[in-house]
Amino acid sequence: MKTKKIILTSLMVALGTAIIFTGCKKTTTPSPPADGSTATYQMRMTDSPGDYQEVNVNVIGAEIHYDQEGWVALNVKAGVYNLLKLSNGIDTLIVNSPVPTGVVSEVRLILGTNNNTVKINNQLYALETPSADQSGLKLEVHTTLLKGFVYSITLDFDAGKSVVITGANTYKLKPVIRVITTATSGAIKGTILPVISQPAVLAIMGTDTVFTYANTISGGFLIQGLAAGNYKVMMIPKAPFHDTIFSNINVNVGGITSMGTITIY
Repeated sequence: MKTKKIILTSLMVALGTAIIFTGCKKTTTPSPPADGSTATYQMRMTDSPGDYQEVNVNVIGAEIHYDQEGWVALNVKAGVYNLLKLSNGIDTLIVNSPVPTGVVSEVRLILGTNNNTVKINNQLYALETPSADQSGLKLEVHTTLLKGFVYSITLDFDAGKSVVITGANTYKLKPVIRVITTATSGAIKGTILPVISQPAVLAIMGTDTVFTYANTISGGFLIQGLAAGNYKVMMIPKAPFHDTIFSNINVNVGGITSMGTITIY
């Protein structure tokens, strides 16, 4: 049977607490069904960058919840990931796992309690993580996995909001994550010059705002996971450069709207 690819369309949310620790619930490892009735589940990770040199998170696992079997472990590429290397269109595949067919309700990402760090002014600081009994990230998907299909989601970390300052040189990791579904969203990209302006770029529609930072080497930016519609795009650079605003930037489902090269003064 020819493999098909489906992009999940059930979710685009912003969540606060996003750490789940091992040991809280029973997890099983699935055995391949005798009739070969498996699907493939993929999970990618990307980032809306913050004003840091590095934000490193320790990924140790991922799970999917079936209505009948409960939590089932996925094959995850464990490791410490610098989120700031996963921005402006760059992502990494952290799960590519054969899974049993059936009805699933949730997925979750599991982060370790150690080796989460933030780098500021060339100094690396530990990111304190919540206690094991604090509730964690659960992403509702509510879908039926069918034989031979590929199901894919992208977890978009917001590094700027995920690092919380708790004191002098002390920081807490409280991940804020959106789930990007490319079948129901679009993107805006462009290049901002001069590069030394280092602007934040905001896409605003109504009360919703999504932002990123322009790349400090190329000036490029990419804002993903946007609902279709007309956006106001605001660029907020460092002094002495001035804020620049563009109106009526149209975003279409499945498309990337290019703003070209923009010079700010």
